[in-house]
Amino acid sequence: MPERHHPRRGSMGFSPRKRAKSETPHIKNWPQGFDKPKIQGFLGYKAGMTHAFVIDYRPTSTTSGKEVVMPVSVVETPPIKVAAVRAYKTSYQGLQTKGEIWAEKLDPELIKKLPLTKKEKKKNWDFTKDADEIRVIVYTQPNLVTGIPKKNPEIREFRISGGTIEDQIKYAKEILGKEVKINDTLKEGDMIDTIAITKGKGFQGHVKRWGVKLLTHKNSKHRRMIGTQGSWHPNWVQATVPNAGQMGYHQRTEYNKRVLKIGENGEEITPSGGFPHYGTIRNSYILLHGSIPGPVKRLISMRDAIRYQRGVKVEKPEITYISTTSKQGV
Repeated sequence: MPERHHPRRGSMGFSPRKRAKSETPHIKNWPQGFDKPKIQGFLGYKAGMTHAFVIDYRPTSTTSGKEVVMPVSVVETPPIKVAAVRAYKTSYQGLQTKGEIWAEKLDPELIKKLPLTKKEKKKNWDFTKDADEIRVIVYTQPNLVTGIPKKNPEIREFRISGGTIEDQIKYAKEILGKEVKINDTLKEGDMIDTIAITKGKGFQGHVKRWGVKLLTHKNSKHRRMIGTQGSWHPNWVQATVPNAGQMGYHQRTEYNKRVLKIGENGEEITPSGGFPHYGTIRNSYILLHGSIPGPVKRLISMRDAIRYQRGVKVEKPEITYISTTSKQGV
């Protein structure tokens, strides 16, 4: 008899599969190596998907140089504001905060997120001396977006990279308290990572959650179940056993998404009748090749690609057509 091949179902690399703590995704790692100082991330709201005709920019593809149909994700990216600058020092325990400075004028909506009266509006930048890393605290402006029903801004911390520390501090002083647009961070042809909270599916059973096989039809009690909860010893149910539980609403990262287009007028990309469950895009937007995590209206964190090493340089993808036909069959 040949040896039976029975791989385990589901990856343990994503465990524990519980609900995310926050709907605002966090970024743990940042890539290195840029010539000029810039913010390494941006925030936007997922509007939906469409398709476009693009000249294939992938040199090893069988359709390289030809016009192909690509699925594209549309993310609305209103400007973000820089609320504060923070300096870090590297120690044996990791990064240690040296100090921070806040902008003189902040939006009143931030009072719902932060105790603004306790923030020191000092102008002394001595805390940046001997700093090893400079980051900025930014917040979104959801009141500019008509597709989502929220007004409270989301707050995130982004890293500034490129040049020397002195160049980064000078750049941070220039943008403190000001708006930063998507064109200041990304350009067409860049490769980025998208981080978001996936669509929640609630409590699901063994088969849907882990993809285990159905039991035989001769089973007397149930079919959509697992055959055993494990061995007698150890005498507890181990974490590797596929059981029912929460599915979805997890933070996930999609690596290496190509920026196909960055536009200022969102109405030129909005399909007739608007995006389903979203509506019309009224701010700047970004087109990404492929799909991204999360449902529509979900906040998307974008970061410079951290695993991209193949080096396909694209100055500006050539797009011949973007579909604006109705997504509702009208």
